Amino acid sequence: MNKIFYISALTVFLMSCGATTDKRTELNKLKAERDRLNTQISQIESNINPNAGKNERKVTKVNVTDVTPSVFNHYIQVQGTVDGDENIAVSPQIAGIVTAVYVKEGSLVRKGNLLAELDTKVLKQSLEEVNIQLELATSIYEKQSALWKKNIGSEVQYLQTKTNKESLEQRIATLKEQLKQAKIFSPINGSVESVPLRVGQSVSPGAPNSTIRVINMRIAKISADVSEAYATHIRGGNTVLVNFPDVGKEFETKLSFTGRFIDPTNRTFKVECKISSGDVALRANMIAYIKIKDYSNQKAFCLPVNLVQNDRDGKFIYVAKRNGAKWVVDKRIIKTGKDYDGIIEVSDGLASGDKIISAGFQNLNPGENVIF
Repeated sequence: MNKIFYISALTVFLMSCGATTDKRTELNKLKAERDRLNTQISQIESNINPNAGKNERKVTKVNVTDVTPSVFNHYIQVQGTVDGDENIAVSPQIAGIVTAVYVKEGSLVRKGNLLAELDTKVLKQSLEEVNIQLELATSIYEKQSALWKKNIGSEVQYLQTKTNKESLEQRIATLKEQLKQAKIFSPINGSVESVPLRVGQSVSPGAPNSTIRVINMRIAKISADVSEAYATHIRGGNTVLVNFPDVGKEFETKLSFTGRFIDPTNRTFKVECKISSGDVALRANMIAYIKIKDYSNQKAFCLPVNLVQNDRDGKFIYVAKRNGAKWVVDKRIIKTGKDYDGIIEVSDGLASGDKIISAGFQNLNPGENVIF
């Protein structure tokens, strides 16, 4: 039985090998026939049109932009805050009890207007007492002076009466000055922004709850901190564009101040500019974006950054160049300068009148025909 099984299996294997060999032979014959037919087709096409395929090039539709000199400006943008050019917290110059407050938030005041005053009862009493003492001291001095002119009495007596009189006069001047310091006057024209003082409140010089804030926003001051990396590019007088996103306004002005001190904690220096707020409702501590012009080229060749490509030869762009009656692609190696807001300055490699391929350049090759 085993011999019968092995004989049957061998017979099937030999039949399978024979079938595979026949299929491969048939495939090779068909491939040879295909190659012969392709050769015949090529010969017939060549006889029909001998020039077929010669001087035929792909023509691509593109958009071009003529190169012309234009102004290129580069800016450094930082965030700043708004403040009034005059923003002053006024506090009493002496300690005391508030007896009157004459303004409230929003009050418009002029320079010298009385804002509030403290209790001066004790000071006034002291002034009256010293005035009485001065009257007596003056009378004694006058009599002693008359005697001294007649060589009556001693010089010491004369000098003592004179010193006593002058001391009391100085004392009166001091008390009058203290009476003035008990009153809070506005040092500027402006509007009152905060009044924490209340009648009966005890106040002292410089205390946070003892100040009245007065702001004049007619001239707005915008200040910002700039990285020390730009220290050599920024100086007073640089043109500035100030944008207020909350009010949708932009102003052009110049830097009025550039700090000479680098803050060691954040490595920045302070810059300031001023604008006349006019009819714009600016408020202290409002956010502003400052764009400081640190470079300008009045006759620059400017391109969108996305047109500039890179390879091992460097940066390049594609230019449409006339070749007889046709336009072909020219790969132009360029040198670039600064870039800002998606625009790059080309310092070398372009000339006026060049036609930059601005659309459809992604799959171009040098020498390829284009139309536009």
